Amino acid sequence: MRAILALEDGRSFVGEAFGATASAVGEVCFNTSMTGYQEVLTDPSYRGQIVAMTAPQIGNYGVNPLDEESAGPHVRGFVIEELSPIPSNWRSRGTLDDYLREWSIPGVQGIDTRALTKHLRSRGAMQGCVTTEDISVEEAIERARNAPPMSGSDFVKEVTPNAAYEWDPNDTLSRRWTIVKGEGASTQVTESGEVFDELSPIKHHIVVYDLGLKLNQLRRLRQEGFKVHVVPADTPAADVLALKPDGVFLSNGPGDPEALSYVHESLRGLIGKTPIFGICLGHQMLGHALGGKTFKLKFGHRGGNQPVKDLRTGKVTITSQNHGFAVDPDSLPSNVEVTHINLNDQTVEGLAHKELPIFSVQYHPEASPGPNDASYFFSQFAKLIEDHPTGR
Repeated sequence: MRAILALEDGRSFVGEAFGATASAVGEVCFNTSMTGYQEVLTDPSYRGQIVAMTAPQIGNYGVNPLDEESAGPHVRGFVIEELSPIPSNWRSRGTLDDYLREWSIPGVQGIDTRALTKHLRSRGAMQGCVTTEDISVEEAIERARNAPPMSGSDFVKEVTPNAAYEWDPNDTLSRRWTIVKGEGASTQVTESGEVFDELSPIKHHIVVYDLGLKLNQLRRLRQEGFKVHVVPADTPAADVLALKPDGVFLSNGPGDPEALSYVHESLRGLIGKTPIFGICLGHQMLGHALGGKTFKLKFGHRGGNQPVKDLRTGKVTITSQNHGFAVDPDSLPSNVEVTHINLNDQTVEGLAHKELPIFSVQYHPEASPGPNDASYFFSQFAKLIEDHPTGR
């Protein structure tokens, strides 16, 4: 079956359909990760977007429940160069094609994703339409042009939970998967033969604002010794402080950070009262709450190979990223320090308050997918809480 990817500027790509028979519109963006397509599909930060993968073949190792970063996919459509027809991995529980069919997501393969990526880098991210239905290229272009823009969109309200909850009270969901087992190893083996590291004892109680979080953030926080209470994005500061947390964590999420004024207001009520750590959208939320502004990037940073420099140490790390907006450094007050920058375009990748226990990074220290160079931020958050005890 024929499939179409049409862009609002009139450019179109015709390929072969896979996944669901459907049509969808959204912002078209590209991801440069070589692996981790299931984590990309299930990352809530991709809500409202059509994602193109730059790796030449996708679907090689199938899909499985352990690699999901939320309850299901959030992308509007999926664009690849070649679909692997047969998954080859002992953990696989199905094919990518069947997975997208199950979730009613259209996919297109067989297009020149290199040409698409170069076009988006040159012209900027734009609205598009992906369809596996029998419509014309002209109609698909018109649908793309009528799609609502990403700027001003609040997709957080679509992905944040309806009610607060305790994460992993039985310590069964946060264990780190490993291949190390045998005498002397601190591991647990399940009935299916999978092996997990034992969890650290709980040291601190924190509140997590779920703006569209990835599950590996919760896993990593519990692995670091945090007991985690998750709250919806619209939770007022007073309700959070009533829980007497040792700290507050702000997750990633989708959409335009400027549109989330209700989150900015809640954070202003927490600043100075508890340690705060923000990731990705949470980083941008802190930027707004501290008096700064954000702006839309030309085509965003999405993939597992973004170089970031720590301005305090000079150290460079390779990071996992997924964002289309950035904090404007010139808008920040004098008591907020830019701690990290992206070496590709010099945009802000990290912030820290000069007097208060508050810091944030634009990238993803929990990875999934991507490198683990930045995973030390979770232990840094634990130390920040130990050095600045509040709450209980």
